[in-house]
Amino acid sequence: MNQSFYIGAVGAQMQQRRLNIIGDNVANLNTIGFKADRTDFLALMYQNHRGAVNGELTELPMGVGTRLLMTSTDFSQGPVVDNGRTLDYMIEGDGFFALVDLATGEVSYTRNGAFTMSELVRPTGEVDEEGQPITEKVFCLGDGTGRFVLSDMGGLIEVTDPTEKLPIGIYDYANYNGMLQLDDTRYMPVDKNGNLWRGTGTLHQGYLEGSNADLAEEYSKVIESQRAYGMALKMVQTSDEIESTINGLRN
Repeated sequence: MNQSFYIGAVGAQMQQRRLNIIGDNVANLNTIGFKADRTDFLALMYQNHRGAVNGELTELPMGVGTRLLMTSTDFSQGPVVDNGRTLDYMIEGDGFFALVDLATGEVSYTRNGAFTMSELVRPTGEVDEEGQPITEKVFCLGDGTGRFVLSDMGGLIEVTDPTEKLPIGIYDYANYNGMLQLDDTRYMPVDKNGNLWRGTGTLHQGYLEGSNADLAEEYSKVIESQRAYGMALKMVQTSDEIESTINGLRN
């Protein structure tokens, strides 16, 4: 079959995947701490064919389409959201908040600083008359989903006065390329991100960082992908019509 049929089919499939990524960005326009994804395309294998240029035979490169190479995350600063909550925090500059799941020991990183006071039951180190450990209930800073925020010393942050500025830690990596996205706003580092270090960003209380997805930019990408998708399908249709004509002539 004509190679253009496969080029068009692959092109349409890749543009559909790109539209799915754009749709996720648009759906999270109002998600605090969300970082938009972008798509990177790669030209598929090129082959050289003999052809005429200015009346002379030469080798002409002929491609076999493009494919979606990878999806990367744009970690640029989002807009400032001011809602006046004293437990809301924002990082200006580089760095992440660190969240720990005490049940699994997993530590993940986020730019979403919409925190809450989460109840934690912990042992006091003493025992009662029956030899059972005595526990106490305290409130620590958490993300509202069972995870707790780490301080600048790497421990939990006990909250006694929500109006006070808390010692929240800012953590950072050498590069963010390839960080594993766990959900809309949480990330897990991989080996190539380098070693963990103290972030250089500035902590602001009472503010949040909004989504860095831009509606105008995403909408322009939708139009671009729709045009490319339609062109790819037209290529498939034209290739099919050519093959049908050739088969008709053979009969």
